[in-house]
Amino acid sequence: MNLFRSTAAVLALTTGLLALPAHAEVVQENVSGDPMYTANAPSGYRMAGDILIARPLLIGATVIGAGLFIISLPFSALGGNVGEAAEQLVGVPAQEAFVRCLGCTLSGYKAD
Repeated sequence: MNLFRSTAAVLALTTGLLALPAHAEVVQENVSGDPMYTANAPSGYRMAGDILIARPLLIGATVIGAGLFIISLPFSALGGNVGEAAEQLVGVPAQEAFVRCLGCTLSGYKAD
């Protein structure tokens, strides 16, 4: 790359990174003012993005993790960490794909 392209790329990335904190501070308030309610009451766009993009990717990650777990099973058994390998390679992606509410960022079910 020549000097102009390198300088333009660095300037664009720096400008983008400097704009992140300003965008991150925008907090959507709700009637109650409780931030947990806002986090667990996603908009329709977040739900659509979750069902069309995130869930298929997470299901694919679960399948790939299961394959990697089967491949690593002899080594995990020798190391004595079969449970940890299963949890990290299969359990975590499966929990994110199947237990998390549609559009939510927090996984798990709470009966509060």
